[in-house]
Amino acid sequence: MFVSNKSERVGVSIRSATKSYGAFQALNDVSLEVAAGEFVSILGPSGSGKTTFLGILGGFVQPTSGSIWLGERDITFEPPHKRDIGIVFQNYALFPHMSVAENITFPLRARRLPKSSWPEMLREALDMVELAGYEQRRIHELSGGQRQRVALARAMIFEPGLILMDEPLSALDKQLRESMQIELKRLHRKLGATIIYVTHDQREALTMSDRVAIMNKGRFVQVDTPEQLHDHPADSFVARFIGEATLLSVERASDHTVRLGDIVLRTSHAVPQNNRLHLAVHSEKLVVANGSEVAGVNRLTGTVTETLYQGESIRVFLKLSSGDDLSLRLASNHAGRLQLKKPGEAITVALHPEDTIVVPEAS
Repeated sequence: MFVSNKSERVGVSIRSATKSYGAFQALNDVSLEVAAGEFVSILGPSGSGKTTFLGILGGFVQPTSGSIWLGERDITFEPPHKRDIGIVFQNYALFPHMSVAENITFPLRARRLPKSSWPEMLREALDMVELAGYEQRRIHELSGGQRQRVALARAMIFEPGLILMDEPLSALDKQLRESMQIELKRLHRKLGATIIYVTHDQREALTMSDRVAIMNKGRFVQVDTPEQLHDHPADSFVARFIGEATLLSVERASDHTVRLGDIVLRTSHAVPQNNRLHLAVHSEKLVVANGSEVAGVNRLTGTVTETLYQGESIRVFLKLSSGDDLSLRLASNHAGRLQLKKPGEAITVALHPEDTIVVPEAS
């Protein structure tokens, strides 16, 4: 049976992990607690330390200092094949000369599990990823999505305590990638497995994860739920990296107000005490002001500079009276088009104090 009840799940603890290559620190005193059965994504730009972090978890990279615990077991110096970890690589790493069944059961062979148990375990794995009947297919006969499912089944068949995923959807086209994100989320709910997922795609991380750990320069900048990360970023780096935010330099006026040029904006959240502050404005949080807004909303005036049709929405670029550039999104339906202004026309946009987010400059 696959992992399904909570007593069989196992958490992961990364404690003060550091990895140095000479004078360069790929990881700098990184700690993270992942609860049993949790889906946590590691998100960050290229060179932020994601691959090194995953390598340390998988046993392919030895930390310079720190420790890795799988449940109550210290696995810091255990070799990869003894860690009870399933891994889905970016390129799937499937064996082209083997059938689907042979690929999926390879971990059972490597672990020398009794062959009598293979058929039942294979059947469960195939059912889990909805590939029953594909046992004898060759890898070249499968679509990209099917190959990804084979890689998942291979990672899950020996019932690992932890599954690591290294950008497994990056090679798929947009439509298939988005459908597989939903499929992975469904599989996680069904399995109850502990999953750590590395990606550079913010939408992917927000879609699938219980929590997301934002990494930059070998450190975790913020570890939080997708909603908290998007709506309450810790600093300017997270604000720029998550969502479609424009950052405008502002000055602190009081505990709940900031000054943008001559305009005073009110926020429902405490304004940080830092000297360098930014107003993080997500394009979808802005609405075209028409006089029907609730009292107390912030209003910004400007001129439309460009409109960009993007299918489900229209992105409107404007220059504020303060000289700052900003953008908002309108639905591309009839109601949205009625609000659309032409380039050169004046526009006033409203921003609710709940959506007025002020962040400190990243250190």
